[in-house]
Amino acid sequence: MEFKSLITTRYSVRKYKPERLSEELLNEVLEAGRMAPTAVNYQPFVFIVINDPEKLKALYEAYPREWFAKAPQVIVICSDHSASWKRGHDGKDHADIDVAIATDHMTLRATELGLGTCWVCNFDPGKVSKALNLPGHIEPTVLLPIGRPEEVEAPIKKRKPLSELVRFNGY
Repeated sequence: MEFKSLITTRYSVRKYKPERLSEELLNEVLEAGRMAPTAVNYQPFVFIVINDPEKLKALYEAYPREWFAKAPQVIVICSDHSASWKRGHDGKDHADIDVAIATDHMTLRATELGLGTCWVCNFDPGKVSKALNLPGHIEPTVLLPIGRPEEVEAPIKKRKPLSELVRFNGY
């Protein structure tokens, strides 16, 4: 698939077929995240694959949406703030930026493989941390349900026109 087609085809999938992905397919997606660029190549992320029914139920407690409960597996993408690059001028931590790039790489690779994903950030991180027994320096940043979509027809995306988003040589 060409890149332009890939980025226009990708959409947030909220209906999944119940079967889990093969280890081979899952590793293709995880590898795409691993290959993502990061600030100073620090790679401050951890990918935790959840496919155990009890762990999935615990994730549902942190994000109680009916569609989410039906996802066959979820990748919890975590920021490792102890391993992230901090900008010298103001100390800005780039872990979340690096996680976002890795997540985007995974969503695009999943789309290319005919799979569906949906970024989920509106969850209770304390519940996720507790359920997965995460150490204090590891922050759950994105829940990424992944599987085969029930519907493969991408909805029409609503996007602002470039004229509202682009400026030249200043604001």
